[in-house]
Amino acid sequence: IKIINAFKTYSDFIDPTVRFLPKNFTLDNIKHVINEMNYWTTLRNTVVICLILSPLQTLVCAVTGYGFARFRFKLRGICFFLVIFSLIVPSQTILLPLYLKFKTFLGVFNLIGTPWPLVIMSLTGLGIKNGLYIFMFRQFFRNMPKELEEAVKIDGGGHMTTFFRVMLPLALPSIGTLAIFCLQGTWEEFFSAKVILGAVANQITLPVMIQSLKGAHATRWEWIFSASILAQIPMI
Repeated sequence: IKIINAFKTYSDFIDPTVRFLPKNFTLDNIKHVINEMNYWTTLRNTVVICLILSPLQTLVCAVTGYGFARFRFKLRGICFFLVIFSLIVPSQTILLPLYLKFKTFLGVFNLIGTPWPLVIMSLTGLGIKNGLYIFMFRQFFRNMPKELEEAVKIDGGGHMTTFFRVMLPLALPSIGTLAIFCLQGTWEEFFSAKVILGAVANQITLPVMIQSLKGAHATRWEWIFSASILAQIPMI
């Protein structure tokens, strides 16, 4: 339905006799949206941000999940509870105090309007849906046989050798799956991109630009559907 609506004219939308197929098939919506969204620049911005954040999130979540699965340390249960709790708390609740912190980062720097807050959040495990990814990696590593780690210790390998040379290669299926989830979550994220990146022309992403197409008093839904398709095609 979304694809069909993208090729309807405005008159088709307000015509109650049009149920499914448009009476006037048009490509003007696609052309208008490409120009209005500055599509190619916005697409480039989104791709660059996703290619930076997704690998960082995947690696940090894998390391954190492995730590929860294999290491015994004080307050481990409380720390893992906070990871699970982050799945319940709305991201908007967490993002507001983070915005204030990044507004005066270290009391000197204003990082709002730059991608650095998103990079720092990804490096510290506070990225988009990172609590879920940490939990999934933890469950995967818990099911790995401990004999593999013991064999590495006998050969003189440390924790870093065990993780990067043994556990990580065995976790490639999970890494591939969660990397796709990270990429998709970053691609579709609207709220943090809107708040952190703002309306900077060379950093605005596709979800933020689609939202900007909505009018204050009326919405041209044929433009919204067209923009949504253009945003989904690269991800597909």
